[in-house]
Amino acid sequence: MAREGTMIPQQRQVLFLLVLLGVSGEASEPVRFSVAEEMEVGSFVANVAKTLGLEVGELSARGARILSEDNRQYLQLNLETGDLLLREKLDREKLCGPTEPCLLPFQILLEKPFQIVRAELWVQDINDHSPVFLKTEMLLNVPENSPPGSLFSLKTAQDLDIGSNTVQNYTISLNSYFHVQTHARGDGRKFPELVLDEVLDREVQSEVTLTLTALDGGSPPRSGTAQIRVLVVDINDNAPVFAQAQYEVQIPESSPIGSLIVTVSARDLDIGNNGQVSYSFFQGSEEIVNTFEVNPTSGEIRMRRKLDFEAIKSYEVDIEATDGGGLSGKCTVVVQVTDVNDNAPELIISSFTSPIPENSPETVVAVFKIRDQDSGENGQMVCSIEENVPFIMKPSIDNFYTLLTETSLDRESRVEYNITIVVTDLGTPRLKTERNITVLISDVNDNPPEFTQTAYTFYLQENNIPALHIGSVRAYDKDSGTNAKVTYSFQSPEARELPLFSYISINSDNGHLYVLRSLDYEVIQAFQFTVRASDGGSPSLSSQALVHVVVLDENDNSPFVLYPLQNGTVPCNDLVPRAAEPGYLVTKVVAVDRDSGQNSWLSYQLLKATDPGLFTMWAHNGEVCTARTISDRDAIKQRLLVLVKDNGEPPLSTMVTLNVVLVDGFSEPYLQLPDTPNEQVQIDSLTIYLIISLAVISFLFLVSIIMFIAIRLWKRKRDATDCSQFDPNGLFPGHLRDASRTGTLSQSYQYEVCLTSGSGTSEFKFLKPILPSVHPQASGKDSQETPVLRNSYMLT
Repeated sequence: MAREGTMIPQQRQVLFLLVLLGVSGEASEPVRFSVAEEMEVGSFVANVAKTLGLEVGELSARGARILSEDNRQYLQLNLETGDLLLREKLDREKLCGPTEPCLLPFQILLEKPFQIVRAELWVQDINDHSPVFLKTEMLLNVPENSPPGSLFSLKTAQDLDIGSNTVQNYTISLNSYFHVQTHARGDGRKFPELVLDEVLDREVQSEVTLTLTALDGGSPPRSGTAQIRVLVVDINDNAPVFAQAQYEVQIPESSPIGSLIVTVSARDLDIGNNGQVSYSFFQGSEEIVNTFEVNPTSGEIRMRRKLDFEAIKSYEVDIEATDGGGLSGKCTVVVQVTDVNDNAPELIISSFTSPIPENSPETVVAVFKIRDQDSGENGQMVCSIEENVPFIMKPSIDNFYTLLTETSLDRESRVEYNITIVVTDLGTPRLKTERNITVLISDVNDNPPEFTQTAYTFYLQENNIPALHIGSVRAYDKDSGTNAKVTYSFQSPEARELPLFSYISINSDNGHLYVLRSLDYEVIQAFQFTVRASDGGSPSLSSQALVHVVVLDENDNSPFVLYPLQNGTVPCNDLVPRAAEPGYLVTKVVAVDRDSGQNSWLSYQLLKATDPGLFTMWAHNGEVCTARTISDRDAIKQRLLVLVKDNGEPPLSTMVTLNVVLVDGFSEPYLQLPDTPNEQVQIDSLTIYLIISLAVISFLFLVSIIMFIAIRLWKRKRDATDCSQFDPNGLFPGHLRDASRTGTLSQSYQYEVCLTSGSGTSEFKFLKPILPSVHPQASGKDSQETPVLRNSYMLT
């Protein structure tokens, strides 16, 4: 048994070099191994490692394995020793029939790196079959007038072996009339002919029995025998003669059963029964008898079953024409089966990998082979995949292809690919085979979490309850599994930001934000911080978002009155001359609110007054003006109760009391008034009131004129410096009338009214520009003295 291929050493060295260098197999012959048929399972065939020039350990490291055409594993490879062994007992006759040489193609696949080596297993024939005659008895009619040297064709013996092991010679038993000659056909098969040595005489001997022996060329030779009965018949000197010694026809393999192949015709010059010709198969094998049928009368040859070009490409059918006298003639019908495209291409996947990582370019996904049993253009194939997938195919030897990724894949764009591999032949009509494979893409942590917003703004009402949920931040990760699990945390703050994180906390799992303590808008209006979202990949990826928290104001502060000061000290009274016209500005209530927005919008309302019809109050600026002309019946001291209210919901308010003194002039007696809330001059009789009033007024008028002139002259000299910066001309306006009737003075100025009970004097003077302020109350010994309360503000 041969252990090496049949190529000469020089060719084998070139082949091995090309295989090891990965060169395409189109320029090299396959490696051939030989083995005799019927060898036992496990028999040694060859050493693959030695044949390929590899070390034994390289076979296992490179993932070597055997691939066969029809997925039948006749061989097995021992990766430890590199020996190629038989996996099953081989019968050459079943595998190849009459085909010689009997070659079983296979491939040696090396995965790391990828390489395919073509190989063939040559199954050599042994002489394990004896020649067999299909019929053990032959009947031969020989006319008695046949001359010596006449030839008579005999049925051949069948031998399943090939080459020298098939039939090589024929012999017959010893006799006086015949000997046998062995001839060879064009295809190499041997057939016998019986040769007449002496003229027969039916009257002497009407029948001769012979034994025909077929011998093969094996060692030792095998043989088979058949009996020949030679019947000597009466003279029939004309045998049927065919119009053609050989008919050649072509028929497509797709022809239906019953199709006419050819009509043979033979002519016999005799008449009567000797001239009647009948047709039959001459030594028809089982294959021919099952495939064709011949009409004995007409000579038509038709199909009995479908033809298959891929199984048998041609037939040689021997037809015999026999007349009524026993003479016969022979012709050969050669039937060429033409191929039609009746076999779709086949696709055999040898290796497939799924899933594959998304960041791995040029990864081998599948290794597959295509084949088509048709021939010519019908067997030529084109393999393709759709163009909209990031995969490519690379051809290899023996119609092997590898499917690879063209570029790095992105699982976030697509998690799987359904790839359709289409194999189309070039026949008419074209046949194709489609194979769908699904390639899954495994995830790699290549995407950081992404917040739904780059910045978040949350609004929080002040005076909130602790641990209040104010909102959530949300980040999404395009990856999957652990790579997409997002956790939230605060970015490490700077030292100056540390107190900020005592206000706020975050749930690391869902991004919920909580305020840890109650906030006061008047202390903190807004703050911001950075939230980090990190995934669970390795290494972990993260992103950041800025969070703004805005504290909303709540109406939790009542208005605070700056003027007049309500601190329980010496009251401050506002003087109004009785000559004041309607719209005269009496005073202005000044208040502020610590809240913001509409919560700090203040409105003023006159709730109660000694004489409700005498004064009016502007709701928006707090100015108190006279509503009508002051009459003599009006009380000297007027007490006004003013409500200062903000615009919050619910609104908060503060009440303030104003004391207004009606005077005829700015003299001291009018300033010395009792400070009782219910003080009011009650006069029972109008007459008494008029008399007393007239006397007092007359007296006081004279005294007041004198004192007023003297005081004004003295005070003007003393305060000339202070007053000059407000009135360059040193003049005091004669009245405080609002010319525009809008509730405000026509010119911007400041005024100050002070009423003291200790000095007994009052005055109306200009002050220097100052902001609204409240002087703290004196303490200790100084608190016993009567302080001067100064209230200053700007009127526009």
